[in-house]
Amino acid sequence: MPGGPPSGDRRWARGRGLAVGAVGLAAASYWTLMSPYSQLLGPFPYRRRTTEQVVALTFDDGPNEPYTSQIADVLGNSNVCATFFAVGACVERHPEAARRLLREGHVLGSHGYSHRVRRCAGRAVLRDEVRRTDEVFTRQLGLRPLLFRPPWLLRTPGLFDLAREQSLQLVSGEFAHVLEVAQPSPARIARRAVAKTRPGSIIIFHDGFDAKGGDRAATVAAVELVVAELSARGYRFTTVDRLLGVDPYREAQPRRAPSQPSAPSAAAP
Repeated sequence: MPGGPPSGDRRWARGRGLAVGAVGLAAASYWTLMSPYSQLLGPFPYRRRTTEQVVALTFDDGPNEPYTSQIADVLGNSNVCATFFAVGACVERHPEAARRLLREGHVLGSHGYSHRVRRCAGRAVLRDEVRRTDEVFTRQLGLRPLLFRPPWLLRTPGLFDLAREQSLQLVSGEFAHVLEVAQPSPARIARRAVAKTRPGSIIIFHDGFDAKGGDRAATVAAVELVVAELSARGYRFTTVDRLLGVDPYREAQPRRAPSQPSAPSAAAP
């Protein structure tokens, strides 16, 4: 057609191009900043490459009673130790639940103090989150964590700078079920978690929600199903520090359960 396409078609094409570009930018930003798997900004291990049938179960956003203690009951019944990435404010709220986890051989990592989005970006606020959580852990538990999982797995260049500065081990993982926080049925959570598990996996559950508490009954039941099914498939359970071959605390480590496997000689994301 002489003169090219009508102006309305050109506007439509330009608008479509902008929309596609915006979607692409959003997808790239999510992958870089929040995907469990991206290593673009720095090491963020979500598993260890191994042929050994070993898996680390992890729990975020607690302690949150009575569900954290119910999860501890389930794990204890099967002689399984796990890693709990605890929120500092929640440890202050439920210190005895956190102490029980340590007594029973579980490992506690830091999930920040407040679990607020605005406290996850800038280097200064991140440093304050780590400092306040260290203070709570030291006061309530007598130790300072070296394992750190940022809320929502959100990471920025400042987070990696802080990790290097304070010798923190950043830890990712794979979500047991993308909708676990909304509490679908235990069977659905368990099916998805088992399907995702492979040698060296780090699986993420939630014993709390955004540091506010929340019903986690479906997670408790799902964990029991997952432990039973993975055990039947020949998997052994370990903690993140042992899986990755790193230290969990700055001070002496609490006594471990005798069933824990030996630490590997090397770690890989």
